[in-house]
Amino acid sequence: MIYHIGNATVQRIWETDLNGMAFAQLLPGLDADARRAYPDWFPAGTFDGEGHAFMSLHAWLVRHEGRVILIDAGAGNDKERPQQKVLDRLSTEFLARLREAGVEPEEVDSILLTHIHSDHVGWNTRLEKERWVPTFSNAEVIVSDLEYAYGLALTKEDESGISAARARAGLGDPVRLPVSGTFADSIMPLAGKIPVRRVKVDGSEVLPGIRFLPTPGHSIDHASIELVSGRETALFSGDVFHHPVEIYDPDLVSVFCEFPDASRRSRRRFLDHAASTGSMVFSSHFPNSSAGRISRSSRGFKWSFS
Repeated sequence: MIYHIGNATVQRIWETDLNGMAFAQLLPGLDADARRAYPDWFPAGTFDGEGHAFMSLHAWLVRHEGRVILIDAGAGNDKERPQQKVLDRLSTEFLARLREAGVEPEEVDSILLTHIHSDHVGWNTRLEKERWVPTFSNAEVIVSDLEYAYGLALTKEDESGISAARARAGLGDPVRLPVSGTFADSIMPLAGKIPVRRVKVDGSEVLPGIRFLPTPGHSIDHASIELVSGRETALFSGDVFHHPVEIYDPDLVSVFCEFPDASRRSRRRFLDHAASTGSMVFSSHFPNSSAGRISRSSRGFKWSFS
């Protein structure tokens, strides 16, 4: 399905489904009786009868102002992820699906990264003769400067750099770290090969009509992305949430969030902004169409797939 946001188009490029995680594992704070007590929190097609959350892994292809843009870059093939068995050494047809959408890898102009986690940066590189090389050879990667600095410091085990990045973020101590190896195989091989523009996530435009909005917490400097074209607005939520139930209960925190308190605050800000602007929201992990709208309800907020 192709969505139209003003003069821009948005299309999902699916990589794989992630349907094996139980709600109790994904969202440890979720009441076990929530599905019975609040059935509207769990839209059809987003769960099974055995208590598993249904999720999707995909990127968003955007055509805007003559540019071909990817928002996030999936998990990638051949990446060693022993800590994440579901992503370990994947072999998917992601690039074939991109071509089916009419785009060759070398035609991508920009890759916008909401954050540097394994399931959002993997296709930045591909394995060629046992070396990681850029997949999108003519693209510019745009990413948070703080995310980059933190990932580099963790990779180099640079304690002073790690401390400096956390001090800059001001979020306190994390409860978890990004998956090891991600920065080394999906970010570092880009250096000297394609441009990597490191930006401050402060709501400023990074491309015409496109802004990085600060929504830290899931990662150290997580950004949601706003696209304005004509009188219409799209929001790419990144991992502000993983499942629609978090829209109905924003205090829930996923097991993947590094700074839980900050993630709650960012989620509420995002929900307020999405509902106030009436934006189309393009989620990173919702199943079905993965896109929809957030509106206010008597209890807070609600989600409607589009």
